[in-house]
Amino acid sequence: MRKKTLLTFILGTRPEIIKLSPLIRLCRKKNISFKIIHSGQHYSYAMDRIFFKELGLGRPDYRLDIRSKAPYMQGEHTGRMLIEIEKILLKDMPKAIVVQGDTNTVLAGAMTAEKISTTKSYTGFDIKVAHVEAGLRSYDRSMPEEVNRFLVDHISDFLFVPTPLEKKIVLKEGVPADNIYITGNTIVDAVSANLKLAMAKSKILKDCGMEKSGYILLTLHRQENVDSKKRFSSLVRAIKLVSDSFKMPVIFSAHPRTVKKIDSFNLRFTPRVRIIEPVDFLSFLYLEANASLILTDSGGVQEEACILRVPCVTLRENTERPETIRVGSNIIGGTKPEGILAASVKMFNKRRNWRNPFGDGRAAEKILNILLKKLS
Repeated sequence: MRKKTLLTFILGTRPEIIKLSPLIRLCRKKNISFKIIHSGQHYSYAMDRIFFKELGLGRPDYRLDIRSKAPYMQGEHTGRMLIEIEKILLKDMPKAIVVQGDTNTVLAGAMTAEKISTTKSYTGFDIKVAHVEAGLRSYDRSMPEEVNRFLVDHISDFLFVPTPLEKKIVLKEGVPADNIYITGNTIVDAVSANLKLAMAKSKILKDCGMEKSGYILLTLHRQENVDSKKRFSSLVRAIKLVSDSFKMPVIFSAHPRTVKKIDSFNLRFTPRVRIIEPVDFLSFLYLEANASLILTDSGGVQEEACILRVPCVTLRENTERPETIRVGSNIIGGTKPEGILAASVKMFNKRRNWRNPFGDGRAAEKILNILLKKLS
């Protein structure tokens, strides 16, 4: 008799793969039945397949390759995922689905499971929704991620929040207290488990022509930053100001979509900026750990910089990781050159003695224990 699936992980992007990897590996170690659905939201090898291989996750059971046709076609992108994910869940009928973060993949996975559960009188099944890294808010509804994370939190049966702050947020929004669990963030598990392995990736610095602590690391991918020529141009000027001020080169690990925008807008970076293709997780971890400063619009990178004790400047007007601001590892630089330069100067020589607010590296264990107890 075929073993019934307990958990189905639904993921589709680099951060989801990395942050769910400790949980997936733990399920495999404990011989817990699970399956993985990959939506294909990140579809280049560098952006996802290499992470599966490197993190020892095997291959996804289902690979949908559902790519976004355009940034403004959010409904179409999410809708195609809903249709395909529904077919799989109706076939496998797991007890729960697990999603992480705030992407269209997360929204589609959670909505599909919830809609199937409303037809319990026909199917006999009630699929629970577990949201890892729940409760984050930027309070900027112009970001598709903010809409996604809000909706998913309000249809989830299990909200695994990183810190007490997120618990307060969702309680204030009316989420039942019994649905909320403070577990820490699985990114601490992932960084802790892989940092030693990352040290073997030192060749990446040689390939980039850099030395330890001799460069600034840059990432940019948010659509509100890279889809606007005016804003992207402002950020390019800011990077030049920062690089010139510190007389320091910049490694720019550029998302494929960002590279397309650089070309279409005909943007030109200062020669100090070295644009590289996205690298595997361990190589990127090494680049982060040895940078003098990190400039980013990524929420995940803000967390990783905090854990690694590398000063960070967020190239946005807000953040859903306020804990990083509170402990002093991160600062909001905005998107204007002068503001970013001022923030970079403030952070560059900052003492790296802040505490890690995201947990003790046992988030995956806590999450799995809760699920096993509640689903039994």
